[in-house]
Amino acid sequence: MSGGFGDGKAKVFVQKEEVEKLIKEYKKLKKYMKSPIYEIKNLDGSETLVKGLLDEYGEDNDSQDTDTV
Repeated sequence: MSGGFGDGKAKVFVQKEEVEKLIKEYKKLKKYMKSPIYEIKNLDGSETLVKGLLDEYGEDNDSQDTDTV
């Protein structure tokens, strides 16, 4: 049986500059999330930047704590 949509290979064109911007922003957010300032703001409930992103896009596996007591 042949596929109805061609050979099954999709071509995606992505601008390298945009990918580099996203990677830079991601690294900056991950660094912020590891900082004590983030922890303090998260505990008192005033942290909105990362919370908004997590609510909109879901939680990343890297951001979950693996320490259990």
